[in-house]
Amino acid sequence: MDGVAIMGAVSTAAAEARESVSLSSLRAGSIAMVVSVGIRREALSALERRLLELGFIGGEQVQVLAEARPGGDPIVVRLGSTTLALRRREVESVWVTRTDGEP
Repeated sequence: MDGVAIMGAVSTAAAEARESVSLSSLRAGSIAMVVSVGIRREALSALERRLLELGFIGGEQVQVLAEARPGGDPIVVRLGSTTLALRRREVESVWVTRTDGEP
């Protein structure tokens, strides 16, 4: 019985991993839920630890409010009641799942 539960958890985690995208790939108007920060195989960088401190934790809703023109960098995101302007390279390691129905 425990083996089945563990296998189910693994397949669920694998499904989430397939559906998650980097926050840096989203465009203005996108809404998503934070899945994780960093790559599980590696230790967190100082920037990734700071992103966690700012509130990029699993389950938090994040919305991309705006992109600078030209080039779309930095992006403005709302995380809870906080609004932040971040470079796309700074949020490359924030993994999210889209919740706004867009592909």
